[in-house]
Formats: sequence, C-alpha cells, structure tokens
Amino acid sequence: MSGGLRAQLRSSGGWPVENAVLTVTDLNGRQVAREATDAKGAVHTDALPPGMYTAVITAPGFTPLARTVQIGSDGAGLLGDISLAPVAEAVELPPEGPWTIDPMHSSVVATARHMGIASIKVRFPDVGGRIDVARPVERSGVRAEIKAGSIESGIQMRDDHLRSADFLDVEAYPLITFESSGLSRRGTDRWALGGVLTLHGEEREVELDLRYTGHGPDPWGGVRAAFHAETQLHRNDFAINYSAMVRAGVAAIGTTVKVELDIEAVQGESLPQL
Repeated sequence: MSGGLRAQLRSSGGWPVENAVLTVTDLNGRQVAREATDAKGAVHTDALPPGMYTAVITAPGFTPLARTVQIGSDGAGLLGDISLAPVAEAVELPPEGPWTIDPMHSSVVATARHMGIASIKVRFPDVGGRIDVARPVERSGVRAEIKAGSIESGIQMRDDHLRSADFLDVEAYPLITFESSGLSRRGTDRWALGGVLTLHGEEREVELDLRYTGHGPDPWGGVRAAFHAETQLHRNDFAINYSAMVRAGVAAIGTTVKVELDIEAVQGESLPQL
C-alpha cells in the first residue's frame, strides 16, 4: 500500500498494542483519518494530502499521546516505533506468581431466558484451578475446571435431569474446563481473556470480559485476589441435545446462555489448611 501515515505501537515492555486508535486531524481540527492497530500493533492510514497534521493515539489503559507529523508530496508520513506509557492503575495489580482458586468463595452462574419473559439460573459451586500472574500482565494464564455434576437449580428433579445424558451427561463428561490463550487490556481494571472452553465433549474458543477488583490480606494469614468475568455461550455449539429438551418440555429455553463467574484466588501453589 502506497502513501499514508504509518506507526508501530508497543507497550513500555515491548509488547504490541492491539486495537489502539490513531486519529489524524488537520490544522483546523478536522478529522481526516482514523484507523486501529492490528494484532502486531501496526497501523497505516490511506494516503493523505501533503501538509502538517496532528496525530492522536489512544488505547485503553495507556496515556493518550499527540504528535505533529509532516505528510510529504507522496501522501506518506512516518510516526515510527512508539512506546505507550500505561496510565496509573485504578487498582494495584496482584503480585506475580501462582494463585489458587478457592471454591469455597467462588461461584459460576449460568442464566438462560425462558419463553422470552423470564430467566432460569443454575449454579456450579464446585470450581477450582490456578491463575499464574506474570509481568507484563498480558503474559498471565488461567486454567480452571468445574465439576459438571455440581450443577444446582434449586429443584432436585430438574438437577438430576440436567446431569443426565439428555443434557450435560456428567458421567461421560465430568469436567468443564477452561484454558486461557491470551489476555488484553480493555481499561484500567478490565481485560479480555480468551481461551478454550471444553464442555460436553466439545471445544470452543471463547472470550471473557474480565474485571479485576483488587487484592489484600485475608483473616487466615493469606493474600486473596478477586475477579468477576462474564461471557455468552450458545448451547448448540456444545452439542446439547435439542430433541431431548423438547421431550423434557423445556424447548422454550433460549439458545444463548449468559455465564457469570465470581472468583477468589489465594496466593500460592495450594489453598491453606484452615
């Protein structure tokens, strides 16, 4: 591609900054170009008329940056390699190292619409796993597992049916697992956490909207960190038997399921003995 304004955006740690926005305005303040960086942190506008411009770069979690740039007679200009400085954290990030998910203080709730006018909620209380916090924090990883048989809706007959081969088939697929594949910042305390979810024998790429709410000492001499995450799943992606749902009289349940996770993790390789 000929012409245009080019830039390469990185964090102070040298990592590419994806989805940063480059806005170019002329000397009268009129916007003439607006482009987002790709997965490698690169951005390139279309060719611009020769002259002086102001380039403004914004990205969640980073301090905005403005520079004056000259566009030549060929319609091209170069901002070059730019390092973005992080904004002051709204909350202090948890220390590096392993963190163990505490099932006693964590929960997973799934909500589906029923007949378009009400909601049905189920809870998975038996969740565990490990969070490895790194620096830069984008290199952190998560592995979590949920015991499918722990599902509870408050009605024993319905819970037994949800555990059966008609639905989750917990004897054949006792665990629901998630393993992260990437973490990117959306704000000072919000992140996009991508990974692979394995449910009912099916693997799917999912993305969680993750919010970190802080960390601190607990009454038992440990240190805890808290997170809230949400995503939406489509039950058809996980081979949940629709004909069985018809026979069970619950075909009016929507195909989209909202999943909310409230997680507490304890610093260290294992949970303390209380």
